[in-house]
Amino acid sequence: MTDLPPEPPRIRRRPRLAEAVVEDLVKSIVTETYPAGTALPPEGMLGDMYQVSRTVIREATMALTEKGLVVSQQGRGTIVRDASDWDMLDPMILGALFEREDGLAYLDNLSEIRSLLEGAMAAKAAEKRTPEMVEALTRQMEKLKSLIPHPAAYVHEDVGFHDIIMRMSGDRLSKAVIDGVQSEALRNHGYSGKLNVAHVRDTHAAHERIYDAIVAGDGEAASRAMRDHIEGSWARRRAARNGKG
Repeated sequence: MTDLPPEPPRIRRRPRLAEAVVEDLVKSIVTETYPAGTALPPEGMLGDMYQVSRTVIREATMALTEKGLVVSQQGRGTIVRDASDWDMLDPMILGALFEREDGLAYLDNLSEIRSLLEGAMAAKAAEKRTPEMVEALTRQMEKLKSLIPHPAAYVHEDVGFHDIIMRMSGDRLSKAVIDGVQSEALRNHGYSGKLNVAHVRDTHAAHERIYDAIVAGDGEAASRAMRDHIEGSWARRRAARNGKG
């Protein structure tokens, strides 16, 4: 008798209703409608507020606990934890942070993180390049060049350019951090901004400098070009956001 392979573990998913409650409560906590040290309303009151059962509220509270946002305390209820305890890489928390009044500071921080990590990855990409990798990057550059007159399409393919370089670097951990953090930032108009053709031309020129350095195998130049690109691009978008560009 042949042994059957073990069944894969089942991933427990929360009901959509609970997820909706979680998302709203995360935003309320992160934007300090419920400041650190205060208690969330009791289960029954939250159930009435969201028109859901106590079971749904318990599911939502469990999710908030997993994200580091709250802790249950005997006799006090569900208490909001200090921001230092939050899971800052959690997508819901990130999304809410970028929407806060001081959200610009978090977007500045994201640009700093990208500059450091992607700069290092560009250097590794230059050192580890193969003919196949260079060919893929070349095709992406050609695609980007054809899209310069179309800013929205260019921005979409811009992400692909950076993704190829990160994969070339072989640095999976840094790529995971960038992918996780940036995916939420891209939903925020203040981060992605509105690019016109002139801005796209500047961006493409920066991409060409990165590309040339990687193809030449010059890790130091690739790292510098990537850092200059990320910092300069954010500076332009930041200025436009503040009405200065």
